[in-house]
Amino acid sequence: MNATSPVGALLLCRAEPETVRPVAHLLRERMLLAPAGDGWSVLVPGGKPWRDPPGRQSGEVTDPVDRVLGGWATALAVGSTWPVLALWWDGDRAGYTLAAGFRRPVGYVWLADGTPAGEDEAMRTFAERLGLDPVLDVQALEALTRPDPEADARARLRGLLAVLTRVGLTLPAGLDPGESSAALAAAAGTGPAVERVAWAGWRDAVRVELEAVENSRIGPWLRGPRARALAGVQLAAGLPLALWGVGRHSGGWVFAGALLMVHGALGLAYDRIRDDGPRGASDGPV
Repeated sequence: MNATSPVGALLLCRAEPETVRPVAHLLRERMLLAPAGDGWSVLVPGGKPWRDPPGRQSGEVTDPVDRVLGGWATALAVGSTWPVLALWWDGDRAGYTLAAGFRRPVGYVWLADGTPAGEDEAMRTFAERLGLDPVLDVQALEALTRPDPEADARARLRGLLAVLTRVGLTLPAGLDPGESSAALAAAAGTGPAVERVAWAGWRDAVRVELEAVENSRIGPWLRGPRARALAGVQLAAGLPLALWGVGRHSGGWVFAGALLMVHGALGLAYDRIRDDGPRGASDGPV
């Protein structure tokens, strides 16, 4: 890597694509989503919402690539239960940011020639948060923090990825550190299981979130035969309970009966609306 190297980035999520998809929509960015091994997914940015390194022409004033990717990783991690690893590089530096929940993100940086420019403690925290081997994997990671005249920044990132293969990560062909954003998107777009993720407004975001909930363990109780049966039971129980409360002049029982009826009616309405609504709109091209 040198001053003329392209700028690029990848987001690695330790979750399956169907789990990542709803949260990725909320970034409001055009991306490609693909599986990346056992229990991993990769998000490839479709645009370049970051600033070129100093000395190059830039079309607009934006943040550096490391800051943009760090923000994305943090946003994804806060809205989920799985860690997110952002890899980034430009002509001057390369590095990573690991975000996990509400904990402070951890990161490491190498200069273009591979010179370490981070804190060793970051690698140990990195290994701990990803559940890596505290001996073998940590030794391999710590080797990336020592001077090595034969390893530039691109080689350092490859070494980092090699360690992650031990916990299931396998990047799709063509997603190689050091490539440009356009090359990464083109390579990812040829994959058989790639999906396009694009912001289409809050209505689409709500729809995606609802579909994610419906596909979870509680989904059968929100939509489908079980949901309709539950709503029917609530309506059947609520009406006599409310009438019994009226006869007893008990506001509490009347309220309980009314609440059951409202829940039942809303459950039936939700099931009907979701059945009649669109079954997902296609996203625009990346």
